[in-house]
Amino acid sequence: MKWSEFKRKWTRAFLTAGCVTALLLLYGCTAPKEEKVRDLEFTVAAEHEIPQELARIIAEKQQSPFKLTYSDNDSLYITVGYGEQAGGSYSIQVHELYLTENSIVIDTELLGPETGEQAGEETSYPYLVVRTEYSDLPVIFR
Repeated sequence: MKWSEFKRKWTRAFLTAGCVTALLLLYGCTAPKEEKVRDLEFTVAAEHEIPQELARIIAEKQQSPFKLTYSDNDSLYITVGYGEQAGGSYSIQVHELYLTENSIVIDTELLGPETGEQAGEETSYPYLVVRTEYSDLPVIFR
């Protein structure tokens, strides 16, 4: 076997092995999307409906974005805070809240002031507390 032929075969083998390894790494790094079992019913908790302990934790964390859960063995409270925002007129939309076999998934989005709407000059700390049925499953925030 000539040197050039030997070199070409090894180069091809090396490149093939590298491509296969890269594909395996890419496949291994993608988390499988958990199948939705069912949507969860929820209510947005008004300020007076938030348990005192949870309200205290929110007050401590509101300066920065945060995600947390709290339960009182009767309900599960899922909280998403978006930290300090310049101005007001922010709202938070819940796109999805559903149960999978192994977790609860919540997908929220911070919505800013409407185009042309004055945001105001005061600093705000938008957060959302949703109350749903009690579960001890982990919550995945999206």
